[in-house]
Amino acid sequence: MLVRGSLRWLLDVPAAGFGAAIGVVVVSAPGIASAEAASAIVAGPHHTCAITQSGAAACWGLGYSGQLGNGSAADSGVPVSVSGLSSAVVSIGGGETHSCAATSDGAALCWGENWDGQLGNGSTTSSLTPVPVSALQTGVTAIADGSYHACALTVDGAVLCWGNNEFGQLGNGTFTGSSVPVPVSGLSIGITAISAGDHHTCAVTASGGALCWGNNQSGQLGNGSAASSIATPVPVAGLATGIRAISTRYDHTCAVTADGSALCWGENGNGQLGNGGTTDSRVPVAVSGLSSGVAAIAAGGFHSCAVSDVGDVLCWGPNAYGALGDGTESNSSVPVPVSGLPGGAIAITAGAGHSCALADSGAAFCWGANSNGQLGSGGVARLPVPVEIPRLANGVASLSLGYSHTCVATTVGGVLCWGANQSGQLGDGSMTASTVPVAVSGLSTGIAAVAVSAEFPAAYSCALTTTGGVLCWGNNSYGQLGNGSTSDSSVPVAVSGLPSGVVSIVAGANHTCALNSTGGVWCWGYQLANGSTSDSSVPVAVSGLPSGVVSIVAGSYHTCALTSSGEVWCWGYRLGNGSTLDSAVPFAVSGLPSGVVSITAGAYHTCTLIASEEVWCWGYNDSSQLGNAGRDDSYVPVDAWVVPTGITAMALGVHHSCALRASGEVLCWGAGTGGQLGGGQFSDSSSPVTVAALPSGIAAISAGGGHSCAVTASGDVMCWGSNFYGERGDGSSEQNLFPLPVVGFDGGVEVVPSVGTIGSLVLGTVMLALGVGATRRLERARPR
Repeated sequence: MLVRGSLRWLLDVPAAGFGAAIGVVVVSAPGIASAEAASAIVAGPHHTCAITQSGAAACWGLGYSGQLGNGSAADSGVPVSVSGLSSAVVSIGGGETHSCAATSDGAALCWGENWDGQLGNGSTTSSLTPVPVSALQTGVTAIADGSYHACALTVDGAVLCWGNNEFGQLGNGTFTGSSVPVPVSGLSIGITAISAGDHHTCAVTASGGALCWGNNQSGQLGNGSAASSIATPVPVAGLATGIRAISTRYDHTCAVTADGSALCWGENGNGQLGNGGTTDSRVPVAVSGLSSGVAAIAAGGFHSCAVSDVGDVLCWGPNAYGALGDGTESNSSVPVPVSGLPGGAIAITAGAGHSCALADSGAAFCWGANSNGQLGSGGVARLPVPVEIPRLANGVASLSLGYSHTCVATTVGGVLCWGANQSGQLGDGSMTASTVPVAVSGLSTGIAAVAVSAEFPAAYSCALTTTGGVLCWGNNSYGQLGNGSTSDSSVPVAVSGLPSGVVSIVAGANHTCALNSTGGVWCWGYQLANGSTSDSSVPVAVSGLPSGVVSIVAGSYHTCALTSSGEVWCWGYRLGNGSTLDSAVPFAVSGLPSGVVSITAGAYHTCTLIASEEVWCWGYNDSSQLGNAGRDDSYVPVDAWVVPTGITAMALGVHHSCALRASGEVLCWGAGTGGQLGGGQFSDSSSPVTVAALPSGIAAISAGGGHSCAVTASGDVMCWGSNFYGERGDGSSEQNLFPLPVVGFDGGVEVVPSVGTIGSLVLGTVMLALGVGATRRLERARPR
């Protein structure tokens, strides 16, 4: 794909953190630019990969051979971070079942299927994560992937290729494959760009000439020869100079000239050459109506698209799946305008049966085949006109996950939510669920954080403004929206009567609390701690708390506060004061060792971390979640003696607990029937289970109802366990016993002190979902 102008890519991602009212995690990403520019995007036949300006890489789409590079062989309809890339990525490519990248230090790495040696590491062993390409760890500037081969461009203009070579696509004069890079004959210097098709490869020289080699059965080498394949580079007829860029895919090739004209050659049975006919051409032919003004071009699997220098998008070729984007499913052998795109497109990419464009505003649009969700529209129905991809505009500032829905505050101060919406908890004015983010009405700027309830189905959401105000929406049966009524609202309503300077908010099952900068706490809804057992639809001050409250946490039906002196005070249900009775006023938790440094609330149990690295817990213990090897509830803190020392953070779910050790190891115990312990079991455990398959360098952990999540030091989010509502955020609805990446999160993160913002994960710029249909090994499938 070619790009006109500066490419900004704002990207859509369902994400996961942990259940609201179930622990507190805050993560930040300082220095990551909002609206970060994308330096490259490449659509493989059935998957897509992209690079952000900071050098992160993500892939999505077909993943059964590991071509997404995230350690999994599962498909993903939304982006997942490529694992193990220690340096910034400067070039990326996508083949049929593999991918490759070049990094800023000049190294080449590949991942995915390796039956033909296309990973270039001297073996034929496939890999779910990147492996170094042999002898190419310095000096590589660009990478290109064919279906089962790959090529690299070096800093001095040389080209080397590896992998399948049955048509001579490696360009070394033979038809013998190679699992290590081999030099392309005659191309040891002076090449400025490369592109790899199905079984052929092309290059642009410093003088603007075009050269191609490999499969030529349809004339895709463009030299006029009838030879079925040519194993060394040959000049494209009539294109000795003046070529600005070249694009190849299956069996045709297209180029943009210096004067802005578009030319294509090769297979044309579906009109993909754009010259008004359906006859193959062994030499370049002009694309009808595009004799000037072309800024970018993309050869897809069976169609082609171009961007004009004024930002218009046109496509041509087969259209059975709507890949031309003109609102029909009629083929066209000449360019037709894509319908409904705003002006100012700056980039185009084409898959096997879908197309995507980026507007200069940063919005992304896709159309065409969608059998694997490659349009990012939240469904699988093909679309013959562009649909705008919902996006997390300009990055994520705060994330909160409830039982069945998720909300984020963006770095520009907006709010987006997705998931269940029975009570209007998505805030978009509807009661319609959404599998992709939707904008919360009226909250486009000025929001600092979000908190969502863990209740289902009567859920609600709240947002904290940058000026210290609070707005809520969704279920309001107990007055938890705080606006003086008990009527539900599918759009945000302002919480009435709060004092100024609110710094954090937490949401329980049906009550909400806020902490202000002076240490005061106010609550509304159910369980208020003002000495009354009556609900309140407006905030009331929590009475009886000592001064110096520094953080608050909320369980489903209880709330706790930590003071600067290390005291813990709770109110509501299961308080840790030795009593089985509820309390409408705060009580000090009795029996805790001195030196409490943090407090975490699960739905029905609470834990504290002591400075001596001990963990003490109280509350429900039906699944041994208190960590004392028993199953009896406790009304006072008990030593979680089964938890080893060296704990730096805790996360509590509904019936399970997790801990992060200084070594980076994550341990979970308690209920495990949803796979939430991460140790490969669907059973409870009274002793800590090490979460398997996590990378080193875990920065934070969180726990929900039947799932758990971890944030890596590199900024990836990984979750495991139940997924009935898509709460793991990996684009699927299947349970998983081991961690899988949450879509779209990359970029460095660091944990910062929390003052109680429930479920907040502050992350860097995220990435949009594209992708292409499904395939079988050596069987090029038509898009579905």
